[in-house]
Amino acid sequence: MIIRVAMVAALLAVTGCTTTGLGNTKAGSIVSGLAGTQESSANGKVASTIISAMGGGLIGGPIGGALDDRERRKALEAEYRALEYTQSGQPVSWKSEQSARGGQVVAGQPYRVGSQDCRQYTHTIFSGGQSRSARGTACRNTDGSWTPLT
Repeated sequence: MIIRVAMVAALLAVTGCTTTGLGNTKAGSIVSGLAGTQESSANGKVASTIISAMGGGLIGGPIGGALDDRERRKALEAEYRALEYTQSGQPVSWKSEQSARGGQVVAGQPYRVGSQDCRQYTHTIFSGGQSRSARGTACRNTDGSWTPLT
């Protein structure tokens, strides 16, 4: 079990060298495979760690106040996918299974600060015909997780 977690962490560090990939890596499947599933493996624990490292992301602020836990998880997964795998300007959408809420994350062009890759991004949440947006910047850690700058 520990060996599997270490192997996945090493894979994340190696495969995450670019922030503009298309998500065809094992790390991408780990995170995308969580939507709507219950975590029960080392992969789920690694993905939880990566998502948790985002510290609530942009939805941890005022725009995410009305989201339930499942919606928060989907929103954070979308933030991670946008930061890690999408081209600049390409939206990553998510939708709640229980309500009419959903959202869209758009990441900007990656840039380097010291030894870290960083990206600005916008998260817009749609609910009841209204939308709320937040903007932020996150930098990629060596373990594949992203940390929003405060």
